[in-house]
Amino acid sequence: MSEARGHRFVDEYLGYLLGQANHALYKDFDSHVRAAGLSSVEWRVLATLHDSPPLAINQLAHDVLSKQPTVTKLVQRMCEQGWLALQADAGDQRRTLVTATPAGKRLVRPLLQKARSHEAAMLQALPATERTALKKLLAKLAQRPQ
Repeated sequence: MSEARGHRFVDEYLGYLLGQANHALYKDFDSHVRAAGLSSVEWRVLATLHDSPPLAINQLAHDVLSKQPTVTKLVQRMCEQGWLALQADAGDQRRTLVTATPAGKRLVRPLLQKARSHEAAMLQALPATERTALKKLLAKLAQRPQ
């Protein structure tokens, strides 16, 4: 940054830096998601459910960073595609749980590998200790144990 410009608020503001980092991480990967025929939120749903126990819609919406009504409609469409399935919650018959089908898991599996490779390439400039620390700090900020 040029000294003539001075220090800008956004250059040190955490929300902006996180947004910029997210954009840098996702912008090149998005083409793989679209090539697989998925939207970004469909990708997040399948990535979340591929190795997760069945989730209630409200938890799934939270995990994929989307609103519950949006995820409810999306889940219905993804069930019609054969990528997701619904099941009754044995512990609470009022709740419906969502799970990835074998077809959904097959669809997302290559993207998971590409996501891991893409992340590794993006983080290669950081030493392993910094990569680990970064993930732990971000999880802590998000208030999720890692």
